[in-house]
Amino acid sequence: MNQVAALELRSVDLHSPRNNKGHHTQEMGLKRLIVRRGQPFVLQLHFNRPFHPGTDRVIFVAETGPAPKELLGTRATFSLTKTRGGNVWSVSDFTIDSNSLFVSLFTPANAVIGYYTLKLEISQGQGHGVTHLLGTFILLFNPWSSEDDVYLPSEILLQEYIMMDYGFVYKGHERFITSWPWNYGQFEEDVIDICFEILNKSLYFLENPSKDYSQRNDVVYVCRVVSAMINSNDDNGVLQGNWGEDYSLGVSPLVWNGSVAILRQWAARGGQPVKYGQCWVFAAVMCTVMRCLGVPTRVVSNFRSAHNVDGNLTIDTYYDRNAEMLSTRRQDKIWNFHVWNECWMIRKDLPPGYNGWQVLDPTPQQTSSGLFCCGPASVKAIREGEVHLAYDTPFVYAEVNADEVVWLLEDGHAQEILAHNSSSIGKEISTKMVGSDQRQNITSFYKYPEGSPEERSVFIKASRKMLGSRKALSRLLDLLGSGGFQNQPVQLQLHLARMPEWGQDVQLKLHAHRVPDRAHPQGPIRLEVRFCAQALLHNGSTREPLWRQKVHLNLDFGEEVQWPLLLPYDNYRNKLTDEKLIRVSGIAKVEGTRRFLLVLKDVSLEPPHLSIEVSERAEVGKALSVHITLTNTRTVALSHCTMVLEGSGLIHGQIANDLGTLAAGNTIQIHLDLYPFKAGHRQLQVLISSNEVKEIKGYKAIFVSAARAS
Repeated sequence: MNQVAALELRSVDLHSPRNNKGHHTQEMGLKRLIVRRGQPFVLQLHFNRPFHPGTDRVIFVAETGPAPKELLGTRATFSLTKTRGGNVWSVSDFTIDSNSLFVSLFTPANAVIGYYTLKLEISQGQGHGVTHLLGTFILLFNPWSSEDDVYLPSEILLQEYIMMDYGFVYKGHERFITSWPWNYGQFEEDVIDICFEILNKSLYFLENPSKDYSQRNDVVYVCRVVSAMINSNDDNGVLQGNWGEDYSLGVSPLVWNGSVAILRQWAARGGQPVKYGQCWVFAAVMCTVMRCLGVPTRVVSNFRSAHNVDGNLTIDTYYDRNAEMLSTRRQDKIWNFHVWNECWMIRKDLPPGYNGWQVLDPTPQQTSSGLFCCGPASVKAIREGEVHLAYDTPFVYAEVNADEVVWLLEDGHAQEILAHNSSSIGKEISTKMVGSDQRQNITSFYKYPEGSPEERSVFIKASRKMLGSRKALSRLLDLLGSGGFQNQPVQLQLHLARMPEWGQDVQLKLHAHRVPDRAHPQGPIRLEVRFCAQALLHNGSTREPLWRQKVHLNLDFGEEVQWPLLLPYDNYRNKLTDEKLIRVSGIAKVEGTRRFLLVLKDVSLEPPHLSIEVSERAEVGKALSVHITLTNTRTVALSHCTMVLEGSGLIHGQIANDLGTLAAGNTIQIHLDLYPFKAGHRQLQVLISSNEVKEIKGYKAIFVSAARAS
């Protein structure tokens, strides 16, 4: 009888193109094997002779991280079996074709994500064996697998929240919401490596690498690490925040078009934080990282967002007699808008009922377990006021539910309450609509309708948990009982006479309506109204006044008056922040009394508009003609204009051009050809910046056809 030759491995085919397509990772490239956990993939092993399943003994070994150990879940050994059994590492369903062995390798749906090495140990008898390196692969979360904690049972939602590599961030203020196109670019070939580099730069990894790796099977843990690493307050995170106006050591947060340039700059500089970011940049970059890792993620904007540091569910703002909004040393503020993320996951660490969307906020606002991160906080828990549930739910609850109390300050002391607003915070909570460029209002996911019995009941429940029942209720009764400000003899409103544009005068109208009240049931009254305009910063604070005006009104019972107000361009010309927001405040005194009324209007100045036109058909590898037009309709020149173009699948990196100065009334036209390299739905982002206006932004949705066979 002839002795069978020892089994020797000659070659391996990881079938990366086939496997990547089956695992929805082909957009990341086809050269490397990138697969999702909880789903099998195929390998082909070529030996010196046919494989004999009855006598040949082979063991597969998969390892990840430093010092892999089976106890930590970073090492797995498994033998060839005919059928797969359960949610464990296995290699099965094999077929033999001549000298080739085809196998199906299954990774459990709770496996650690990351880079793996795959080895094959061939037993030679008497305890001897030979070990071969089969190759490496990257393992990601799998929202297509019902066994994975990030499972999302909707292909339409998966296409939006995993596969879509562009989107919109919503900015501005509640009555003038602007859509800001963003290139997430999670499938650019080097982004996946940068994402794991982010995990490897975290303090958790640096303190205990083996323990950190062993926890990377847990989506809650990974989300918290990423939330901390997008900002750089504790570590060499990706972005450094800057809420001032001096960006001379970096670039303004407004000049970013997408995440890829930020991530590449961070990686190229050895993990030095990129300067600078603000909330929408932090959240957009985190969206890129989480979608790349396989976690369904979206970007959410909350308008009039409370930053309630002391956790008392009240934000106090102060005005003086001249209607100037005063800065305070307190950190509590109402941001014009704030942007965070929602990630989709099962919360096994919480009671039943709190799965689904979870708030993650990478903007460094406060510490959580010693690090600047926030979440995951269950959106359902926020809506129901279950603020005791992990993580950071009280802080997020306050962001959308805190009450605003406006005080009149005289001689450094709070004299009276001008307004108590229980429904002015947490407005127009927005995200991109699925399968559309439209905005979706998701406020109802976060809270019951304002003023409804359910909403007030939840507020009191949350107050009791956060403040203690006695303190919570007494605070509410004190505020609601001081309702003199609610019973006023005049109703005041500020309206815009026309859409305000940067570079032009702002025209407003004061609308005053005399109504009955207890102190003045009838008869005329006289008002002195002092107005003040201030540049409004993104974080809700203001600069020094840039315009003041005083108006006297006589109002008879039932009378309505419209009084025009003009804020000249010269008053705000060099005094606004890059956001181009103005707060106009008015304090009216009822003469002969000690009664005061407050009227407010936030004005967002529109930048010039640009247009983008493309040739009718876009095809991979063929020239795509792009025409960009910008007309300066303002009365002043735009100096030092620069243009940046970006778009995954359309442009490798960015295209940047200096455009010089655009005189008032003039038009600039840019013509260029792009050569798309990926098929499917794409988005071209165009940003033109100048010294005067930082954010002249536009986008064009483009469908790119696959290359036609020649």
